[in-house]
Amino acid sequence: MAQGLSNGRRAFVAERVVTPEGTRRAALLVEGGVIRAVCAPEELPASVPVTDFGTRAILPGLVDTHVHINEPGRTEWEGFATGTRAAAAGGYTQLVDMPLNCLPETTTVPALEAKRAAASSGGPGGTNQCLIDWAAWGGAVADNQAHILPLARAGVRGYKCFLIYPGCDGFTMIDREQLERSLPAIAESGLPLLVHAELAEPIETATTALNARSADWRNYATYLASRPDEAEVQAIRMMIALCRKYRFRLHIVHLATAQALPDIRAARAEGLPITVETCPHYLHFAAEDIADGATLLKCAPPIRTRASREQLWDALLRNQDAGLIDLVVTDHSPCPPEMKGLNEGRFDLAWGGIASLSVALSAVWTGAVERGFTLDDIARWMSSAPASLAGFSDRAGALAAGREASFVVFDPEASFVPELSDLHTRHAISPYVGERLKGRVEATYLRGEAVYRRRGQPVFAAANGCEQRLEDLPQ
Repeated sequence: MAQGLSNGRRAFVAERVVTPEGTRRAALLVEGGVIRAVCAPEELPASVPVTDFGTRAILPGLVDTHVHINEPGRTEWEGFATGTRAAAAGGYTQLVDMPLNCLPETTTVPALEAKRAAASSGGPGGTNQCLIDWAAWGGAVADNQAHILPLARAGVRGYKCFLIYPGCDGFTMIDREQLERSLPAIAESGLPLLVHAELAEPIETATTALNARSADWRNYATYLASRPDEAEVQAIRMMIALCRKYRFRLHIVHLATAQALPDIRAARAEGLPITVETCPHYLHFAAEDIADGATLLKCAPPIRTRASREQLWDALLRNQDAGLIDLVVTDHSPCPPEMKGLNEGRFDLAWGGIASLSVALSAVWTGAVERGFTLDDIARWMSSAPASLAGFSDRAGALAAGREASFVVFDPEASFVPELSDLHTRHAISPYVGERLKGRVEATYLRGEAVYRRRGQPVFAAANGCEQRLEDLPQ
């Protein structure tokens, strides 16, 4: 975690402040980077400087527990400087980086230290590159069972594993036998295991059948058929059985198929410690609308049907029969444009990953407001629940006394069409460019200091010990 910033006492006021008790007109009294009180504006001491955001909303800083920063080793894909810049523009104040796309992969303590060194000394003159906070997941791979507990002691927030080839040779998939050798240590650590839940056999069978029929790989329906729902369903059933046996904290990443929801519901009713996430692209896009050759929309698992999308939205409800999906995170997985195969448009050859950090909040709010959800739901899905997953609830995830004063100023009524200049990533490519979105991030504050503000041209602050100054913030 980066060092605290300002020790000055000040207040932030808005008509809509999203707190654990609900959304209301309120003031955040901030001192030393920490929220000292959440109170009515008229209760503020007269001597405290006030920043009034009017009808804008203040939400807790977003927490994204599924991000591929790719540094060290693949900084040309993204990197701490550009990744945290895009995240700040999207309202995020905390990222947790996945262990597989960096070199070396984060499967040992020395690899974890290499990642930390890259973040803290990769900037100009050896400065911190990060505009916001970040932490790391460790990897659970075929042969690193002896490294599981040392990684926990070194500070990883949990472990990520793949039940299928992950696209990077150095981060090996883990089969059931290998996984069972790791699970006692994972359970002992008390940390969650994040599982890419697809099994290879249904995918290999479907792909072989498609190739035998000379399938058109520019057609999205071909790619969708090559990664059937059953691959997710079978993997989740296997992980539920292992969770029952070893009683570790199981987290299913990027759920795309609604067909797995009955199994998740039954496991929850059984009392198994299972949490589930989905991603903005599964809530915003639908298979029926994806054009031939539109490889910007390739991801794994694939974006599924419109009917499946609506069932995922239903599973985000909080009632006795739903609430099966706990959080919404980006799975921001960028790459150089040539890896997306935009000219060829072949879904079998393109890199599977969608860049969305800077627009994810707007993408989710667009669908949420259409379905009657509120800003309280957004704060739960995109801040408090991911903070809980990664063990940050003592300082992040809510606007409450004693928590860090990290928050996002959001205009829920704004409407805009993202342009390339809105992305702020290393490579300005994303399927959200050109989409009409609802709601817009106006500013992001980390421990009481603005790290991003959109005022005409966006500006980023040289805060958080980072010298990534693009332009001085206006006063």
